[in-house]
Amino acid sequence: MNRGVLCALIAYLFWGLLPLFWKALAGVPSLEIIGHRIIWSAVLTGIILTVRRDFRWIRTSMRNTKTRTTILTTSVLIGLNWLTYIWAVNAGFILEASLGYFIHPLINVLLGVVFLRERLRMWQWIAVVFAAAGVTVMTFGYGVFPWISLFLALSFAFYGLLRKTVHLDALPGLFCETTLLSIPAVMYLAILGIQGRGAFGHGSPDMTVLLFLAGVVTALPLILFTIAARRIPLSSIGILFYIAPTLQFVLGVTVYGEPFPVERMLGFILIWIALILFTVEGAKYSHHRKQRRTSAAGN
Repeated sequence: MNRGVLCALIAYLFWGLLPLFWKALAGVPSLEIIGHRIIWSAVLTGIILTVRRDFRWIRTSMRNTKTRTTILTTSVLIGLNWLTYIWAVNAGFILEASLGYFIHPLINVLLGVVFLRERLRMWQWIAVVFAAAGVTVMTFGYGVFPWISLFLALSFAFYGLLRKTVHLDALPGLFCETTLLSIPAVMYLAILGIQGRGAFGHGSPDMTVLLFLAGVVTALPLILFTIAARRIPLSSIGILFYIAPTLQFVLGVTVYGEPFPVERMLGFILIWIALILFTVEGAKYSHHRKQRRTSAAGN
């Protein structure tokens, strides 16, 4: 198997199985979990960058005011995304969380239209209509607006859009973001520690180890994903992306028994149809473009 594909598969399996990890920390408040996730991610990525002696980007990137402002904004977005996701998993909303990452690629397309003035092709518009119909069915049929799903999708999509405007690789970017977020995180966890309410070091040894590993399960799949992105086409990355929310969906239904009535099922089916249309159309479009470039080069 291609090394890039293998790295992508492992990364998406990690992300898909993350609900199991966060559920193991269900006794810890979400804000405390996210604090440890931020701090240990910053420590781990800092160690990796130090070993690689990969801090040259600081001179060129972080001296720029626009870059600093953008990284500050993406830090807030990813922090809110992580917090919402962990809270959703431990509050019994894994299905809604998985839905957010199912519709994320479609939200990306809409942001491209609004902010980058891209034009949607016919089948892309049809896919968006199916996805909108799915959200509508779940809102009025199931009776609950999927705000968790939309917030996760929108926050992650805006995060990705802004990250494209700065010249920072994934690992240095994560280090900058988690370092910035570590300031309030350290203050919050210090207060909990002084009050004797913090789980780290005060609870069971297993809980302390799990909180430390929150940084590992954040950084490791990102490293694998970065390796994969350099070795395989973006179209392949896009198709493999659906492994993660699919696993989360399966866990929500089979392991944690979240309700899945007909109305919710219909909404998911409409969104899955949208994703199939979107993915197949994108693959065909990329294939035709590649053929045209090859023909032009041959002439």
